[in-house]
Amino acid sequence: MQPQVKWGNPMTVSSIAASSLRLQGAAGSPLPSLPAAATTIEISDVFHGFDGREVLRGLCVTLTQRRIGIVGANGSGKSTFARLLNGLLLPARGKVRIDGLDPARDLRAVRRKVGFVFQNPDTQIVLPTVEEDIAFGLKGHKSGAADRAAKVTEILDRFGLADLRQAPAHRLSGGQKQLLAIAGVLITAPDCIVFDEPTTLLDLRNARRVGQVIADLTQTAIVVTHDLPLLAGFDRVLVFDQGRIVADDEPGPALRAYVERMT
Repeated sequence: MQPQVKWGNPMTVSSIAASSLRLQGAAGSPLPSLPAAATTIEISDVFHGFDGREVLRGLCVTLTQRRIGIVGANGSGKSTFARLLNGLLLPARGKVRIDGLDPARDLRAVRRKVGFVFQNPDTQIVLPTVEEDIAFGLKGHKSGAADRAAKVTEILDRFGLADLRQAPAHRLSGGQKQLLAIAGVLITAPDCIVFDEPTTLLDLRNARRVGQVIADLTQTAIVVTHDLPLLAGFDRVLVFDQGRIVADDEPGPALRAYVERMT
């Protein structure tokens, strides 16, 4: 059986609802209002594997908090689990529901609802300049050109990238690239963002900056990471081991359980 825990009052990050109009983003620009409710993710008896090796083994969990961390050893199944949440992978068996949507049937709707930030931002940067890459996320939107341009300018200002709008995207620093990748996801206005090890390739200064960006988000954030301090103030942490959730609690107890397993 997987561990069960009762959830009390949300922790620090979730308390931003009451004062969202006063919040400031990483570059000092105002943050948008919180969505009406956190995204609800339901995982029911999910199995998945690769090349005959079982990677996820009968996962059952419901996620409703705004800040959720996922930790575990390499190969424990955490990144595979993360990819189920916006349909990058579909389970071999079992059910995944995102606010009631089935990624197998409603993939486009799920992708609109759940954004994904990869560990290596180079895998997400697709156009030559910073401005073009961010604007790419609005391709196919029905808004007019002026509205799209205003949204791009707003997100550039929010992430401190305005002075780099015409810069070659692939020549940015590692930290700037990760901010660009996050901005490219945020401009599509998802309700939830999944981060797969967003600070692994960054130095301490840029890791802290990305951590602040995540803390400032009004959306649900699910963060896969080996950077344990990043999870301070989160609502909930899941610990993965050999394809199963072996601890599920607030950050303190969950991370202690994880460290004990690693020593």
